[in-house]
Amino acid sequence: MVQAWYMDKSADDPRRPHRGEPARPVGLEQLRGLGVLYWKLDADKYENDPELEKIRKERNYSWMDVITICKDKLPTYEEKIKMFYEEHLQLDDEIRYILDGSGYFDVRDKEDRWIRIFMEKGDMITLPAGIYHRFTLDEKNYVKAMRLFVGDPVWMAYNRPADHFEARGQYLEFLAQTA
Repeated sequence: MVQAWYMDKSADDPRRPHRGEPARPVGLEQLRGLGVLYWKLDADKYENDPELEKIRKERNYSWMDVITICKDKLPTYEEKIKMFYEEHLQLDDEIRYILDGSGYFDVRDKEDRWIRIFMEKGDMITLPAGIYHRFTLDEKNYVKAMRLFVGDPVWMAYNRPADHFEARGQYLEFLAQTA
């Protein structure tokens, strides 16, 4: 099951859990209220998983690839890690399925506070277009993830502030409707 919590305000190493004190866990229902979708799948059979195929078909996730994020496998690793951790949004949904390793997606709640979502093997997440978010590895410094897209991949991230994009406006309308 998904593990998520409100973060502390520490500027310490972003790869640490950063659980707020007192602990404030966040459940699936609250994440859904932000437009974040989550599935737990069997990553050992991702190449022939009927459940993954069903999700891909229902949500039109037609394109995929696999990325390994670690010092040995990712060119310009340090630069990429810094870029992933910059607060940004995309104009399309961001869909990630963790095949091995672990890391954190951080998303903003309706009051602009950070929620940290721990992602490990078997976790699949969809972040809606227009949500401010960021990603970092945890202290293990390794993740292998499937990246999925509706149609051709779009690799463009827009660092905050990016409120002028239509995707951001649509996301804010969604939040207003779920209030």
